[in-house]
Amino acid sequence: MEELANEGHLIHSIKFFVVLILEISAITLFLLIFTFSITNRQYFNKLQNQALLILFMVNFTQLSLNIPILLDFLRLNRVSPATGTYCKTWMYIESTLDAANEFLVAIISVQRHTLIFQPNILHIRFKRYLLYYLPLLFCIIYPVIFYLGTIILYSCDEAQWNFTLNACGDTICYLSDNEILAGYDWIMNTGLPIFVIILGNVILVIRVIRQKHRRQRVVSWSKQRHMTLQLISISSLYLLTWLPNVIIGVIQQISPSNYLYAIEEYIVSDLTYLICLLLPWMCLGLLPDFKKWMLKLLHRVKKPTNIVGTTTVKTRQN
Repeated sequence: MEELANEGHLIHSIKFFVVLILEISAITLFLLIFTFSITNRQYFNKLQNQALLILFMVNFTQLSLNIPILLDFLRLNRVSPATGTYCKTWMYIESTLDAANEFLVAIISVQRHTLIFQPNILHIRFKRYLLYYLPLLFCIIYPVIFYLGTIILYSCDEAQWNFTLNACGDTICYLSDNEILAGYDWIMNTGLPIFVIILGNVILVIRVIRQKHRRQRVVSWSKQRHMTLQLISISSLYLLTWLPNVIIGVIQQISPSNYLYAIEEYIVSDLTYLICLLLPWMCLGLLPDFKKWMLKLLHRVKKPTNIVGTTTVKTRQN
């Protein structure tokens, strides 16, 4: 633990440049995705793509609000301004967006079953709003309200904050003051979504494979395969970044260790930032129409130069 603490400044400097490069590229790609969604509205009229668009918006918000705060901490190697209000604001933004992210992927994992196997149900307006839009709305509203009460409005001891650690030590007041509320938060807002994502993906793969062998419909299988691979790819990113936190959290509850705490503080806890930093890059493979649109856009940027060059050559020949 002491070795990691002593090398904390070097670790933060390396993280700063890596995160900064990834943030700039991620924001650029997200802006292109949103431009694509505006100019190609028919693509996002499909239900499965609407949920993805909401997920992209949440991650873009994380890039715009949470990552700059992280970069400021990594640059200064301390929290500035060193106040409880600033720490509460940071924790509220991070906790709300993290929970919304997890819940959205968990709900998308469940909804893909309906979109693939029973899409006709969602053709009925009432059922579409009840089974599709309402759960997505819950994923946004619930974290906003829950953490407003447990972080912003919850009374805190100012001495609890550690201004030398990321997210002020990641110590939300109720985590130490209210074991029931802390347990509820960990189980319902972290553990449960991860469990649903794993279970939803495993069952979906099994159902798709079984249906492929039963029906042997080429068109249907192609569509199912695309939607399934799309979900598995996104879910894998979330699981790879969240599972280490969950596993270490469980171990710490059973057998607390300073060494594991140091690993979690300086390495594992930062893995979740990779979601918003890497997700737009995954879109190049997950959204083939967006990739084609990007290639056309690049071609149009280069095309005027070629035209001018061609015109010049023809003029000289004449």
